[in-house]
Amino acid sequence: MTVEIALRAARVRYGPLEALHGLDLPVPAGTVTVLLGRNGAGRTTALRALAGTVGLSAGRVEWRGADVTRLPAHVRARRGLCFVPDLRAVYAGLTVAENLALAESRARSDATAPYPELVPLLSRTAGTLSGGERRMLALSRAFLAPRARVVLVDEPSLGMAPPVAVRTYRMLVELAVDGGAAVVLAEQRVPDGLPPGSVVHELRRGSRASSGEPAEYR
Repeated sequence: MTVEIALRAARVRYGPLEALHGLDLPVPAGTVTVLLGRNGAGRTTALRALAGTVGLSAGRVEWRGADVTRLPAHVRARRGLCFVPDLRAVYAGLTVAENLALAESRARSDATAPYPELVPLLSRTAGTLSGGERRMLALSRAFLAPRARVVLVDEPSLGMAPPVAVRTYRMLVELAVDGGAAVVLAEQRVPDGLPPGSVVHELRRGSRASSGEPAEYR
């Protein structure tokens, strides 16, 4: 498979603490990559490093073989990278409709297609939503973004009801398999329904402890 984006010997420091210790992380296009680990393992920091929202103290980020380490996050976004963090993923002071309008460029009638549950909430401010509703709103950005080439999601199903979580993973798989995107999920367990060719990287203390197929980690 073609490597879409990658961390090469990446190190990230938060003050005196090093969160990533020379991490090598290739992310292929057209499938799902899962970063598995407990809190503090480095999953979120790895996503942030790929997205450009945290700088590297050493190493580099490559996109299709080109060094984009110094490319700002907003430029990576314009090139087709979508990052959905676990916290502060929506604009709490804006309405649901306004958040969706920022996320999509198609007709407004399409904006709630990924999550019809948001239709009766369009006039509500995002800050008043439940955790699961905020997660749906945040993930809508990934599903509505045109020409998404890299999709990074930190704990996609956080706060969601099980049926909504199942639908969410199905849509993420479609982004990879049908849309050709490189989808990276930070998880504490391996989700069901991953497509063939998916790979799991288990992170421990900022390093890759092991890699393999999803079945090996269930």
